[in-house]
Parts: sequence; structure tokens; C-alpha cells
Amino acid sequence: MKTKKWALLILLGLLIGGYIHFDLSQYLNLQMLKDQQAAIEIFYANNPRLSISAYFFVYVVATALSFPGATLLTLAGGAIFGLLWGTVIVSFASTIGATLAFLISRFLLRDWVAGRFGQRLVAIDAGVKREGAFYLFTLRLVPVFPFFLVNLLFGLTAMKTRTYYWVSQLGMLAGTVVYVNAGTQLAKLDSLSGILSPGLLGSFVLLGIFPLMARKLVEIVRINKVFAQWKKPARFDRNLVVIGGGSAGLVTSYIAAAVKAKVTLVEKHKLGGDCLNTGCVPSKALIRSAKFLSHITRSQEFGIASADAKFEFSDVMQRVQAVIKRIEPHDSAERYRELGVDVVHGSAKIVSPWEVEVSGEDGSVQRLTTRSIVIATGARPFVPPIPGIEDVGFLTSDNVWNLRQLPQRLVVLGGGPIGSELTQAFARLGAKVTQVEMASRIMMREDPEVSELVTQRFRAEGVDVLVNHRARQFIIENGEKILIAEHDGHDVRIPFDAVLVAVGRAANLKGFGLEGLGIPTGRTVDTNEFLQTNYPNIYAAGDVAGPFQFTHTAAHQAWYAAVNALFDPFKKFKTDYSVIPWATFVEPEVARVGLNEQEAKEKGISCEVTTYGIDDLDRAIADSEAHGFIKVLTVPGKDRILGVTIVGEHAGDLIAEYVLAMKQGIGLNKILGTIHIYPTLAEVNKYVAGNWKKAHAPQKLLAWVERFHAWRRG
Repeated sequence: MKTKKWALLILLGLLIGGYIHFDLSQYLNLQMLKDQQAAIEIFYANNPRLSISAYFFVYVVATALSFPGATLLTLAGGAIFGLLWGTVIVSFASTIGATLAFLISRFLLRDWVAGRFGQRLVAIDAGVKREGAFYLFTLRLVPVFPFFLVNLLFGLTAMKTRTYYWVSQLGMLAGTVVYVNAGTQLAKLDSLSGILSPGLLGSFVLLGIFPLMARKLVEIVRINKVFAQWKKPARFDRNLVVIGGGSAGLVTSYIAAAVKAKVTLVEKHKLGGDCLNTGCVPSKALIRSAKFLSHITRSQEFGIASADAKFEFSDVMQRVQAVIKRIEPHDSAERYRELGVDVVHGSAKIVSPWEVEVSGEDGSVQRLTTRSIVIATGARPFVPPIPGIEDVGFLTSDNVWNLRQLPQRLVVLGGGPIGSELTQAFARLGAKVTQVEMASRIMMREDPEVSELVTQRFRAEGVDVLVNHRARQFIIENGEKILIAEHDGHDVRIPFDAVLVAVGRAANLKGFGLEGLGIPTGRTVDTNEFLQTNYPNIYAAGDVAGPFQFTHTAAHQAWYAAVNALFDPFKKFKTDYSVIPWATFVEPEVARVGLNEQEAKEKGISCEVTTYGIDDLDRAIADSEAHGFIKVLTVPGKDRILGVTIVGEHAGDLIAEYVLAMKQGIGLNKILGTIHIYPTLAEVNKYVAGNWKKAHAPQKLLAWVERFHAWRRG
């Protein structure tokens, strides 16, 4: 591929050099065309096919190479071939030439741009796929916009070639007719600038704006059609009603209150949502207790001959509840009421685009009118329809916190973050854990070596990790619960006392009135880039909206949902997903931001990979936590960061420096030049930057510097 690119570059260089060397621009001026018009017409009359072929070829080449003079060639087409045939010939020649320029740009520059601006280009490609043809057509209608720039820029996108061709031909047709017609009156032209009078130019601009205006009109009609069956209240009780008191709902409400909007937050269960009550907080509290026990078993690594811990599982689970209670005031109704949020406990149902009906715990019903609504109803554990699962009973991340007696034999279905975290925690607390994953490895979203490190640690701690095992059936045989899983075409019987289902989460979509309003849903609520549903005043944020199911992304979306809901149509913002970090709190801990290596390969994004082994880090050695690594993906030859994966102690904390770096455009050179306290785990960020720097050391310059020092020694 590189050879072909160099060959094409050389060919282009020769053609452009020839154009400059032979001063071909002297033949592309109006006076020259007028002076030679009679001779050209005579030649055309005697050699029509040759004339058309030569003209067509020259036009295509000039357009493909973005040479100046396309306007003059178009005039020549009208002067020589007349309005009809001139329009036909120029239309096809210009479109073919433009498409070739488009393809040349794509061939030479697309890969480089993808490597340099990977994530941004993904977003641009998504927009082009959705609306690219429309905007290309609009640009082609306005001849004042440099067409060669259109060719080059669209070549960098993922637009299909055939789409580019037919849209260009159709869009350029109006301008082509104007210029070809001017060419038929060549003798009357004094300058090229006289072709487009201010009035005609204004007409073209209006022609270009018309599709945008028409689209806006269609959008207004669509919105009016959506709202047509509903009666809009004359006034509103609230600016915003938020349904759901989890991370997205709480932050949305807080932001609305902070900008002095009147906001009501409706929650039917506990404020704080899954994160506080059944997710992040209890799981991390359990993991901390389990980690302490793991240190007891590793006492000899710390110079302690022996150590023992006596504990009751029920006390550990009680501590989990105590941690929840300690954090609970942060998400309490009292706190949010003090912030200016009207907190209502009850079940909310959207009964019209501007009305929410709330059924209280005491049986009361109130109807609230509001300008905007934010759906933040969260998600719940997904339970697959495996035969017999209801008969054996099952645990999920919702109800596992009710346990007060440790299951002796625990089966965990699922190898994702939740399943992996709880697998290790329960194993460290003394359960015999079997983790069952239908894929070829656990933690499939991470790079293979990450999965392997975690799997090795699990197995070293007594976990039976079964990959490529598909849960087929649950049975009770002689009073014993058994999971039958399929592996390599054979049934594997796994006896257990309790099963924990952790195979994913499903958005809460039922019971909130979405069906009655006709709000489209799939696995989540369908929203646009502004988090709007098909009703522009109804938004969704958090797990119910996707695409990420993290507490921090829910809070991130909440800002956009709140601001857009309160200030549209005056101002609204597209949700930014360019830098999304996450962590899985197993040991070794895994954290990531941006691309990892397997994603870069899947998306065809070229990158350099720089690693540093944490087993060589002084603080990690001192802490007896010398395991794991950091891997940084950068643009080839540049220090711009595309993604980072950290595996090791406190990876979730260490990743923050790279989240900031990627968000603010800070490269590895600046991280290397930043002082990091010694001895800390954070030095790993500086050392991997140092490895990158070594790989990009200017060897030729260093050779000259070596000679310089030798000269100075005498």
C-alpha cells in the first residue's frame, strides 16, 4: 500500500511540476479562449469525436488534480459544443474528475487522518452516514464554495463513492448550466467575474440555503405532527420533571436547581439508585473487606510469619449496609430539597408530552405540568430465560446484598465487570466459586492479555473459571441444584448451592408511559445526539439511554440533558463521548480510557503501542504489588494519546491523569516533563512516557552530539 501511495504521489508531483514548468496556466485565461475560439470551432467541425474526447480528458484531469481553470474549461464547453451538449459533456467530466479527486484524497490521506483524529473521525463518519448526502448537495448548489475543497474534505470521510458521484452530478448541474450558457455568449464576456452577477450569485446562495430551510420546515412539521394529538397547557407548573433518582436523575435535578429552574424529581424507591443501594457502593464495600482477607492469606509476603482472621459473613454484609447508610445522606431527599429540588416519592407516568402523573405511596395522585421531562429510570439486572432458573432461585446484583449466610458453592453466570468483581470477592470470603462464561474469555471488552492476567489471579485464588461454557439448563436432582452447561458439544454438570446471575443489565422501559406516547425504544430509549426522544422536550439520560452503563457517564449525560431541556431552542449541546474512562475493581484492578489495542485493530486505526511493566516500579515492589502493566496507544510518530489501559494496584485512580490528558490534548512529552512524587504508583504514568520517548529518540542528532562531546574531550 505504501508503495502505491508513493507511486501516486510521484505521478501527481510530475503532473503538477509539468503544469508549472510548461506554464500551462497561460492557456487558461479568458482572452486566450476568445482569441482562439474561431480556430477551435473549425477544429471541432473537422474532428468532432477527437475534440470531445480531448476536451473530456483535459477536463477530467484538471478537476481530478484540482488545477485552476475549471471555470474557463466550462465556458469553453459552452462556446464549442453549445448549451445542450456542452452541459452534458461538462456535467459528466466535472463529476468524474471530482470523484477522482475524492478518491485520491481518500487513498492518500484517509489513513493518516484516521490515525491522527481517530475518535473525532468516527463521529464525523457517523454524521456523514446519516446526513452527508444532504450537506454535500447543499454545498454543490453554491458555486462560490471551492469545489476542490469539497472533493478533498469529503474524501477523508467514509461516504460511499457512488453516493458522492450522483449527489455531485445532481448538485453541480445548476451551476454547470449557468457557466455553459455563459460560454455560448463568449464574445460578450469581458471577465470571469461578470458571469455571476450579484443577483445571480444571490440566487445560488438562496438555492443552497433552500434545502436547509426545507429541512427545517420538515422538522417543524414533524414536531407539530408529533404534538398534534396533545393539548399543550397554557402555563406550566415546572420547568422540568425528572423521573428517576439515580445518578442521572440526581445530577439533572441538581443542575436545574442550580440555574434557578423549578424542578421536580420523582423516585418510587430509594434515592441514589442502583449505584448507592445495589451497585457501586455496596460492591466496593464488599471488595474492600475481601481484599483485607486476601492480605491475611499473603502475610508472608509482608514479612509476617502467620496471620489469621476470624469473621462472620453476616458481619461483613452488615458493614456493607453501614457503608450505604454513611453515604446515603449525600443522595438524600433532605439534601436535594435544600438545594432547591422538589423531591416527590411515588410512581411517575408520562401522560402527555407536558404532563406527568405521580401516584404517591399513600394512594394520592397528582398531575404535574412541565415544559420538559427527563427520563432517568436506570436499568436492572438481565435474567436470561434459561430453563429451570426460576425453580432453583437466583441472586442478582440487586438482591445479593440480602445474604447473611455465605453460599459454600456459588456459581456466577457472566464474565463481565459485575460478575468478575463479585466472583473474586466471594471467593476471598471463603466460597467455592465457579465462574461460567459463554465467550472464549472473561472481560471480553479488554485486551486478551488483560483477561489472561485476571484469569490467572482468579485461578490462583481458587476460582474455577469456565470459559466457552454456555448455561443450558438448571435442574434439582436428589435435592441438589445443578447447572448443566454445554462445552465443546458436551454437557458439563456443575453442582451449586446458589447462583448469581450477572450477564448484563436491561433498561427500565416499562410503566412510565413511553408506549402511550409512542416514544421509540429498543434495548434503551432512542435518543439523538442531544439526548432528545422523538418529542424534542422529552429527554433520556443514564442507563436507560445508553450507550454506556456507568455512574460517571450517567452524571456526564445529566449535564447535557439538564442544559438542553432548560435552554432549547435558544441553545443546546451535542453529548460528548470522546473520552470515557472506566474501571473493573478486581485484583489486579483494570482501568481504561479511549481505545485499547483490540478495538484499534477492529476499527482499522493505526497506532503505536508503548508499555511499561509495573513489576519494575519501586513503590509497587515495596507494597508487594509488583504486577500488571500500563499500555498507551498513540498516533504513529506522535505523542498524542489514543487510549490507555492500566492493570495493577489502584489502576482506577492512576487512569485519571490520562483522562485529563486526552480531554485537554496533553501528550506524553508533557506527562514526561511533569514531576511525579517518588515513590508512588503514579510514577508509572511518567515511566511509560519515558519508554515512548526512548523509542522516538533522534538517533542521528544523538550521533552528532556524541561526536561533539568527543571533540570537547580533546
